[in-house]
Amino acid sequence: SVTASDVENRSEDRVHTYGNHMSRHHADLVLCGKLVGVSVGRVCDKCDGKCVLCDSHVRPNTRVRVCDECSFGSSGARCVVCDHPASADAFYCYECTVLERHRDGCPKVTNLASAKTDLFYERKRHQTPKHK
Repeated sequence: SVTASDVENRSEDRVHTYGNHMSRHHADLVLCGKLVGVSVGRVCDKCDGKCVLCDSHVRPNTRVRVCDECSFGSSGARCVVCDHPASADAFYCYECTVLERHRDGCPKVTNLASAKTDLFYERKRHQTPKHK
């Protein structure tokens, strides 16, 4: 007997899990999370060798799959993590595969531009004023 509150709690846990395990130095990055298709996720030279969920450089294991919407058009040739031009296939690390984080949905970061803008203004706000 599963209630509606149980379903809501599970979806909140999933969002909370994304926030805890993404070490991209931004707390507000949002992943696509849709049902994955047959398209392989790609990464740029800078992100090559890293797990797309936890940024680990250790033991790449499972090839990343992205949803059809994230692989459509020019976005299919872009990095899943930072949206730069892609050069290699993306992989999940062994730990994310064993913990089944690779089954949580499409790992493409969807709000990267707004996160970069927020970071710019956050840094600007915390800078010390220059004296003349």
